[in-house]
Amino acid sequence: MQKATQRTWGIGGVLLLSALAFGGCATKKYVNEQVATVDTRVASVDSHLTDVDTRLGATDKTAQDALSRATAAGKLAEGKFDYAVTLSDDSVKFPTNVHKLSEEAQARLTELATRLKNDNKNVYLEIQGHTDSTGSPEYNEKLGEERAEAARLFLNKQGVALNRIATISYGQDAPVAPNNTRDGRAQNRRVVIIVMS
Repeated sequence: MQKATQRTWGIGGVLLLSALAFGGCATKKYVNEQVATVDTRVASVDSHLTDVDTRLGATDKTAQDALSRATAAGKLAEGKFDYAVTLSDDSVKFPTNVHKLSEEAQARLTELATRLKNDNKNVYLEIQGHTDSTGSPEYNEKLGEERAEAARLFLNKQGVALNRIATISYGQDAPVAPNNTRDGRAQNRRVVIIVMS
């Protein structure tokens, strides 16, 4: 009987070990399936993060440029108004649809640059471009910006640092004279330079 009991325990042990082995295989298969699912999700997240990094890298330069312009504008806004120079008097007028600086305008800007260098002050300039009401508002906005930019680049050639100059176009929105006369339109075609410290 002792041999029968040992045989029963021997058979039972074999069956128990077989059940554990087969159970272990089923558990291992389940774990492998779960790991594969998680691996797929991780790969998807990695791909998404790579896309986000790429987009952030592309917009980083744009954001840095915008921050630089905003900082310069903030300095201009905080600055104390010193004086203004207007390029629109009888000797310096912009013809209709023209943003190129005349010789008289260049001479006035050269005088301004010399004055700025002689004053030896840390000043900021806001160059405002204006037009008359001839043409569409969109066209005049662009023309005003071109006039302001022409003055900005000329001042830079005279030694005024670009990081101290901001431009803005008012287009036809800030007239100083009525646009229903030839003389009034001529006065409105101007560049105003605001000097702030």
